[in-house]
Amino acid sequence: MTGRLAGKIALVTGASRGIGAAVAERFALEGAHLILTARTVGGLEELDDVIKAHGGSATLVPLDLKNFEEINQMGAALHQRFGKLDIFVANAATLGVLTPVAHMEPHVWEDAVKLNLTANYQLIRSLDPLLRAADAGRAIFVTSGASRGIAFWGAYAATKAGLDSLVKCYANEVENTAIRVNLLSPGATRTGMRAAAFPGEDPDTLKTPKSIAHVFVQLAEDACTRHGEIILADDYL
Repeated sequence: MTGRLAGKIALVTGASRGIGAAVAERFALEGAHLILTARTVGGLEELDDVIKAHGGSATLVPLDLKNFEEINQMGAALHQRFGKLDIFVANAATLGVLTPVAHMEPHVWEDAVKLNLTANYQLIRSLDPLLRAADAGRAIFVTSGASRGIAFWGAYAATKAGLDSLVKCYANEVENTAIRVNLLSPGATRTGMRAAAFPGEDPDTLKTPKSIAHVFVQLAEDACTRHGEIILADDYL
């Protein structure tokens, strides 16, 4: 396929629905080969059907990102099969439970830290050599305005703030390489997580995941020079 990402190898986590699925579909339309990860096998298979209908191709990797050994195994398998990774989109996350920090159950905190923060550290550690092997590696991490600190959002907000800091550190470390690393904040978007956080909200008042997928494409292109930034998707609409 031809397109702005033709011939690129792109990994998207949390790809079975919402923003991850929309980005994967758009990347496929732009000519990339997709590596799709999620826990939901059925969701991945449905997305694979959509991508194939567009004439694209994908490799499905069902895994639980909280199992860090599976991340290491995936990195080794990607190295063996592709030898590089052009684009990495870190989208998978958990909202946790909206509750006062003082009332939060330890397992809720630990689950959020494991998926939203530690898994991304493990992914960077595993995928960095593959991004360096690409001509113009691109890493895009999905963050949130909640990272500034919102009452009752303690687990999600804290782990997203930690992610922001971690990714900025990584960006500074690879500044003198061909890798460009950014954080993207989608803003209010029609996703399952948004519905769980705001159950009374009218979803028709929100932008769709597909409406912001083009922003990911811009950040994934070789021509992208932005680096180490928190980018607001709404600025591109």
